[in-house]
Amino acid sequence: MLPDPSDAYETLVQFLYRAPIGLAQIAPDGTVEMLNPMASSLLMPLACDTGLENLYAVLAPVAPQLPQLAASFADSSGVICEGLRAPLPPALTAPGSPQVLGISLMKLDAERLMAVVGDATLEVQREQETLLRRLRNAARTDALTRMPNREAVREQLQHLVAGPHATSDFAVLFMNCDRFRQVNDNLGQAVGDALLVQVADRIRGALRPPSDRIGPAAGAASSQLAARVGGDEFVVVLDGLRAREDAERVAARLLDALGRPYRVQGHDVVCNISLGLTWGADALHGGLRDADEILRDAGIAMVEAKRAGGARQVVFDSSMRERAARRADIEAELRQALVEEQLFVVYQPVVGLLPDGGTDHAAGVEALVRWRHPQRGIVPPIEFIGVAEECGLIGAVGDFVLERSCRDFMDWQARLGSAAPRVIAVNLSRAQLGRPGWIDGVRRVLQATGMPPGQLQMEVTESLAAQDQDIQLRLHELKALGIQLALDDFGTGYSSLSSLHLLPVDTVKIDRSFVSQADTSHHHRVLIEATVKVAQSLGMKTVAEGIETASQAEVVRAQCCAKGQGYFYSRPLPAPELLAWLAGQQPMAA
Repeated sequence: MLPDPSDAYETLVQFLYRAPIGLAQIAPDGTVEMLNPMASSLLMPLACDTGLENLYAVLAPVAPQLPQLAASFADSSGVICEGLRAPLPPALTAPGSPQVLGISLMKLDAERLMAVVGDATLEVQREQETLLRRLRNAARTDALTRMPNREAVREQLQHLVAGPHATSDFAVLFMNCDRFRQVNDNLGQAVGDALLVQVADRIRGALRPPSDRIGPAAGAASSQLAARVGGDEFVVVLDGLRAREDAERVAARLLDALGRPYRVQGHDVVCNISLGLTWGADALHGGLRDADEILRDAGIAMVEAKRAGGARQVVFDSSMRERAARRADIEAELRQALVEEQLFVVYQPVVGLLPDGGTDHAAGVEALVRWRHPQRGIVPPIEFIGVAEECGLIGAVGDFVLERSCRDFMDWQARLGSAAPRVIAVNLSRAQLGRPGWIDGVRRVLQATGMPPGQLQMEVTESLAAQDQDIQLRLHELKALGIQLALDDFGTGYSSLSSLHLLPVDTVKIDRSFVSQADTSHHHRVLIEATVKVAQSLGMKTVAEGIETASQAEVVRAQCCAKGQGYFYSRPLPAPELLAWLAGQQPMAA
């Protein structure tokens, strides 16, 4: 028997009446033809002035776009809009009542539309909470490496030192890449970014539990957090350790993993790290209860590792904090010194050692920077050169010395003529050689001062010239300008006599550590003799540094060293005193 159509209609009406969502059938102009009780309940707060006769009029304050959406919907049927969010005005809402309506509109046919209205308050709240959680996670995540960032580390550390479950069995490992700036300058930022991604991957890999996994302290759960906290700086927080030695083993594993060569976009890159370690028990014993202070101490230890040569770990102790504060003071004062022109240049004579025993006192000079502090007087270079290198000021200091030296040299030529020094030597730093466009800056200094390139000698340390192909490229560019190049401190770096021919230099300066024992050690005399002979065979000149006695001078002269420099002849002198020194010397021996 077929179902009674009237029963089916009654069932449908009952369903619409009891449905937990608002349903309304309307005409194309919004006139309400059917409205179930839930729709009436949801819409009533908006219908105080308009009534429920026209849905568009009721929803106009919160969804005025509905008539236009319906009119522009050309299909004979379909979904006009779905899940449209309509926040209700605060004046129309009460605690516990709907705050946001969800509206969907469907076209049934040319004469009928169906609207679905629901309470979307909880759904909107969940979406907002999800969005906030994602934003919070994004704010705690490094975009490049997808590691946690500094804020995440701070939260973790604060929980460890100041939370209800504060502990002391943790360690902070602060890492910095030793040569990252050179990679960025020489190979470009894209290669630098790719290198950082690989460093992050190796850190994660080194922290995965190996076969010799350290065990947690008794009753403690072990955890590890690896993060990028800025630039080329990374931090690892280890929690639940048995002893500081466990942290040191992890540090050694990181040093080994990160010290292996990288292959980055077709380039072979070596990028060791310097690592500073702070042990939680020591930090808490020292009264630290702040995450930033603990990170600061780990960073100070990292700087100590870098100052010791890099590619090593150093454990923090409280004396480092005082040294770091002293370096920070020097850095701030040095910046001010550059602005206020407190730096000045002194010149140490370089004399020619003539075969007949005579001395050419006007052979040349070496320019050396000094600092006249307004309160402390003359600051020794040993107190500020290292700080200048660490904080990135060495390039500015070096540029100042270069320009001032060239101007003084040209002044001497005008004053003394043929009696003036014939060559002036200026030291170079890695920061200068690695700076894009620096060669053009040198060219501008030569043009502005009128300095003949052939009478300017730029000196680079043996270790710097020998280990970096990009530095050697810059040296070739300087030679193309006509500038002479000298290898400073030869015998203390990475090169050897057999590789001397690979370096684009005109002069080899034999380090003072050999010269100081030349008159007492046969071994050192042989080394000096070998260096002179190899240099001469390559068409290079030699300078013996640090000559302090007549016997040392005679030994290096006997070894046919071309020039000498040291306190035996003169200390570094300000420009006026240098001119007086030159005037007081005997004429050059024939």
